[in-house]
Amino acid sequence: MKPKVLISDALSPRAVDIFKERGVDVDLKVGLKPDELKAIIGGYDGLAIRSATKVVADIIGSATKLKVVGRAGIGVDNVDVPAATARGIVVMNMPFGNSITTAEHAIAMMFALARQLPAANASTHAGKWEKSKFMGVEVTGKTLGIIGCGNIGSIVADRALGLKMKVIAYDPFLTPERAQQLGVEKVELDQLFPRADFITLHTPLTDQTRGVIDAKAIAKCKRGVRIINCARGGLIVEADLKAALESAQVGGAALDVFAEEPARQHPLFGMENVVCTPHLGASTTEAQENVALQIAEQMSDFLLTGAVSNALNMPSVSAEDAPKLRPYMKLAEQLGSFAGQVIQSGIKSVGIAYEGHVATLNTRPLSSVALTGLLRPSLDLVNMVNAPVLAKERGIKISETRRENEGDYQTLIHLDVETDQGTLRLTGTLFSGKPRIVGIDDVELEAELTPRMLFVRNEDKPGFIGRLGTKLGESKINIANFTLGRSRPGANAVALVAVDSDVPAALLGEIKTVPGVVGVYALKFDA
Repeated sequence: MKPKVLISDALSPRAVDIFKERGVDVDLKVGLKPDELKAIIGGYDGLAIRSATKVVADIIGSATKLKVVGRAGIGVDNVDVPAATARGIVVMNMPFGNSITTAEHAIAMMFALARQLPAANASTHAGKWEKSKFMGVEVTGKTLGIIGCGNIGSIVADRALGLKMKVIAYDPFLTPERAQQLGVEKVELDQLFPRADFITLHTPLTDQTRGVIDAKAIAKCKRGVRIINCARGGLIVEADLKAALESAQVGGAALDVFAEEPARQHPLFGMENVVCTPHLGASTTEAQENVALQIAEQMSDFLLTGAVSNALNMPSVSAEDAPKLRPYMKLAEQLGSFAGQVIQSGIKSVGIAYEGHVATLNTRPLSSVALTGLLRPSLDLVNMVNAPVLAKERGIKISETRRENEGDYQTLIHLDVETDQGTLRLTGTLFSGKPRIVGIDDVELEAELTPRMLFVRNEDKPGFIGRLGTKLGESKINIANFTLGRSRPGANAVALVAVDSDVPAALLGEIKTVPGVVGVYALKFDA
């Protein structure tokens, strides 16, 4: 059956074509009310949106089939990402599709402020000729302070340098090397405020950045500083900005975003030294076309091949990597599932080590799927999106290491699960692209994990195999394969028995009484 996607906001018609061309069924239903969306979302594997649709927890709770939400744009303020993650839904966006357009809008807003273009335009249209009223300032030679020098901020910096401005930038993630490459001076926030003639914001809205421009920050600025915000409304304390505009501490502000949108009424509206636009940063024909086409491609890739691009809540897996990772994904999931079905006490930590060829690949998705297999026997609705979050919520420490080939196998995955009762170590590899388990604790063996298995820990003493086989035969349980291993003669041993039917709980109880049996577990694995 083809995956099915709902487009609930206005996207380029070409996006619909791309979904269909790729083999994805698609419905276009724009303008749905929340109750209407909630009533139908259960029938879709994917949801493509812009900013109008609010994907809140209530909607997510009804999205029983939903695997991916694709935001045709950068911000995901309208998506409850934690709720989506908890349900195992991938949330994708387009972090680069609007970058140039938004950066150009910020530069345009800067010019509008510098030369009072909106007010001069309105005055001239009104038949006035107030040439002396609209005395502007040049941007050449002025200092532009950029808060947030990522994708968009770096483009703004490039354009500003082309205008012969001095550019200083505050961004905790901006390295000195990257700053030098961009041609900007990296500064701390307290250094930026008093030096900048213009300040432009290009940072996401987080707990750390909310209200970054407030009364205290403005007081540190040059008198007459001009502020541009084409990022997120909550970055500025709007009441503090209004007071600073009235006192002329701030010479002008250009705002494309507001704390509450749509902003139909606002205290800053009508002020002569304020330029406002209705969140137009991404509103160019080219940008809207690009993000619509790219989000359709990304969602199609994920639904059809498992490739993950620009996801906010899980590791990326390129279309090129997906087929390479697929057999390892199966192996990692089986190792996790094995451990999850055997462990019967609280998990304290999980260590995943990649050795040989697998260590050269993108291993983060493998770790996520191993955690999925580990947690699934004890938790509902676990997948590789939410497994790391669920593990963290339960205080499980996760570590991942890579190392060169140290043994007889070209590639190995080691899974160490520490519990209240000790540590279980499982080791797996691939034979001809198929998963095999080659180690359980200190016991070496080679076994394929089949849909139904019996795992037995036993003492290495004569007669055990016969007694176990007899018990299974008496219960009409056919043995498909029997793999044995031991640490050394007469010490710890294990048996992995592939069987053709389920092993009843009553029979497990009988096997536990067989002399030499230390533990017995009925295991199930996806085919």
